[in-house]
Amino acid sequence: MLCLNIFKGLKRFAVNEFYTITELTREFGISTRTVRFYEDEGLIKPVRRGRTRLFRPSDRMLLAQILRGKRLGFSIAEIREIIQMYKAPSGEAKQLRSMIASIKEKRAELEQKRKDLEESIAEMDAAEENCFERLAELGVST
Repeated sequence: MLCLNIFKGLKRFAVNEFYTITELTREFGISTRTVRFYEDEGLIKPVRRGRTRLFRPSDRMLLAQILRGKRLGFSIAEIREIIQMYKAPSGEAKQLRSMIASIKEKRAELEQKRKDLEESIAEMDAAEENCFERLAELGVST
């Protein structure tokens, strides 16, 4: 499936088992609107029985991978691209190379954010210390 399969421990399910939207929203802690959004985006395609959506185990796995991708900072467009690459002939190797490039890019973004946060915290610490020093100069206790 999707190379975002970085998580482990997902249960295996019988081939004919279906899940309702309510079951998936409870399991993943998301709203029905989120599931419908991913469906509208063409990322998951549940079986329709009238107005009822029935999700196959493969839809459930794909939803888990989409959510993982979102947590890792991938956009819907990036996730869609990875899914489409996987479905193309010999897509796995291409998918893996693309994922490596995307992971490097996301890692660099996160490292920059970490650096920015560390600098901001240091600036706040210095500002707070200056405030304590000034209060002491004014003879005000903290």
